[in-house]
Amino acid sequence: MASSLHLLIQDSFDLPQDYFSQLPSDLRIDLNDAAFDLSNGPVIDECGQVLGDTLLNLSRAWELADTSTSHSLASKLPGLEESLTDNAKSGKIISGLALGKRLVSAGRRFQSMGQYGQGELQKIAKVMVTTGRLLSAISVSTAAEEQSKKETRMFKFGELQVEFTSDKAYIGAAIGFAFGILSWQLGQGVQSIPESSLQYANDNALLLAKSLRGALLAICYSSAVLSAFSTVGLVLLGRQLDSKE
Repeated sequence: MASSLHLLIQDSFDLPQDYFSQLPSDLRIDLNDAAFDLSNGPVIDECGQVLGDTLLNLSRAWELADTSTSHSLASKLPGLEESLTDNAKSGKIISGLALGKRLVSAGRRFQSMGQYGQGELQKIAKVMVTTGRLLSAISVSTAAEEQSKKETRMFKFGELQVEFTSDKAYIGAAIGFAFGILSWQLGQGVQSIPESSLQYANDNALLLAKSLRGALLAICYSSAVLSAFSTVGLVLLGRQLDSKE
């Protein structure tokens, strides 16, 4: 959808070669204002080198009333769709949002020019404003989606926050498996000690020793079982995260 609107921007600037230079002086002032709104501020920082240079050159063409160069530069906008998509995937949502705001602002300048000729300026205004709003909406939606994905992968324990990744899940599974084996072997070692070998000074001490032995066995075997469940769960989580990535 955004790409097709970019094509409409290209088509809307397909004007007679002297169109901008023939504009009345008051409309030339509005055209300069549109150029200012399109490239004002840190345009390269916000939009990236390629897109920023294109916007700067396009605004310069407007200031010079160079219709031919304007059409040539506007024709590059559809090809910048891939650049915006790559920025979105890498988390640089600001490029699409910044371009959207600039297009809307410049489009409103064209809108303020009113009817002239065959309505070419209003056509430019409509396409630029529509494209700008769509790009801004897509960028905000993408940012919200990425933030949601990030939050769902965060494990919070008090003030501690740990981001879940498939690698961390598999590492946790390996640690859980090793701990389970260790707990099981420890339990086996304790169980191999016969109760008849327990010799203490009195019956109370013997009963206490047997109770501690039973508690230790319960802890070891329950830890082994819990480790097994944790290992399986972390492996499944790792696979799920792999599929999402």
